[in-house]
Amino acid sequence: MSQSTEFAALGVPAHVDSGLAAAGFTSPFAIQTEAIPVALTGVDLCGRARTGSGKTLAFGVPMLARTDAASRPRAPRGLVLVPTRELALQVAEVLEPIGKHCARRVLAVYGGASRDDQIASLAAGVEIVVATPLRLIDLLKAGELALSEVQVVVIDEADRMADEGFMPQVEWVLRHVTGPHQTMLFSATLDGQVGNLVRRYMNDPREVSIDAPTATVGTMRHLFLAVHRMDKDRVVAAVAAGAGKTVVFCDTKRLCDKVEESLQKLGVKASALHGDMSQAARERSLSKFADGTLNLLVATDVAARGIDIDDVAAVIHYEPPIDVKTYLHRSGRTARAGRDGWAISLAEYNQHTTCRIIQRGLRLEPQPPIEVFSNDKRLADLASFLTPTIA
Repeated sequence: MSQSTEFAALGVPAHVDSGLAAAGFTSPFAIQTEAIPVALTGVDLCGRARTGSGKTLAFGVPMLARTDAASRPRAPRGLVLVPTRELALQVAEVLEPIGKHCARRVLAVYGGASRDDQIASLAAGVEIVVATPLRLIDLLKAGELALSEVQVVVIDEADRMADEGFMPQVEWVLRHVTGPHQTMLFSATLDGQVGNLVRRYMNDPREVSIDAPTATVGTMRHLFLAVHRMDKDRVVAAVAAGAGKTVVFCDTKRLCDKVEESLQKLGVKASALHGDMSQAARERSLSKFADGTLNLLVATDVAARGIDIDDVAAVIHYEPPIDVKTYLHRSGRTARAGRDGWAISLAEYNQHTTCRIIQRGLRLEPQPPIEVFSNDKRLADLASFLTPTIA
C-alpha cells in the first residue's frame, strides 16, 4: 500500500504523493501550501519567497503532476530555468527521486559537464529538464532538443537571473516554447526586469507570497562589526570557531582565493567557491562543506547560489553589500528551515555609513558597528558570544 503525506490534502495526486513519501517529504512548508493548490489548476503563477523556503517542491510537485510521461526523444514536457549549475544540480536532485515513483525522468543540463552525456540523455527521452540558459540555448541551436511540447515552464530565482544579465537569454528560451503551457516564476522580488518578464510572458498570473519584499528571516540575528582590514581574516576564523559552519561572501574571485589562502594559514579548514573553478572542484567543495569536512566556504555571489544547506550557522559579508537586496540574498544561506543563524558584516572605518543604510533597509534600529580588536582575548570573546545561540 502506498504511503500518504500531508501534501495529499493540497490536491497532489496519489502517484506524486507516494513519490514524496518515498523521498522523505511528509509535511509542506508555507510556500508549498500556498503555491501547490494554485499551480495544480494550471494557471500561471508568481511566487515570492526567499531562498531556502522550499520553492523547489512548490513548483516541482505541480510540474510532476501536470506533465505527461513517456516524452519523445529530445522533447521534454517540463522545463526549469535556473541561474547556476549548482542550482540546476540541486533542483534535479530534489525532483529525481520523486519522479522515479511517477515515471518522470529528470535531467540537469548545464555548462561545465559533458555535453555528449547530456545529448545522449535527451535522445533517450526525459520528461523534465532543469537547465542553465546558456547550455540550453547551445543544445537548442544544435537541434539536440525542442521546446514545442513543453507543458510547464518554471523560472527559478528570476531576480538573480536578472542580476547576472541572463534576461535576454531567458526571453529567447521562452519565445521557443511554442505550444500551450503553464508558466511559473519564483523570485525574492517581482519588480524591475522580473516585472517586465511577468508582463510579457505570463497570462494573468496569480501571486503567492510568504514574505514581504524586504522581509528578513525571523530567526536570523544581524551583527555589524567594525574591523581593521588587517584583522578581517582572524575575525572570520573566530566567527567560524564559535558559530560553526560559515559562508563568507567576497565580491571578486581573486579576493576569494586570497581569503581562502589566509584562512588556511590560520589553520581553518576553508575552501573557495567561484566561477573560475572547474565544476568538479566546485562540487567537491560543496560536498565537503555539506558533510562537515570543511567548516568554511569563501564564495562569490554567483557560485553561492548553489548552496542549499540547512545547517549553515553564519554568513559573513567580508565587506558590507552595496544594497539591502544583495544583503538578503547572501544572508539567506543561514537561518533556514526554522534554524537560528547569524548574518555578520565586517566594516572598515569608511564603510559605517553603508551599514546604517542596510540597517534602515532591514528596519533595524541603526547602530554603529561594534568594534572588534584582533587580540586573542577579544576574538575568544567573540567566538564565545556566537556559540550558545547557534548550538
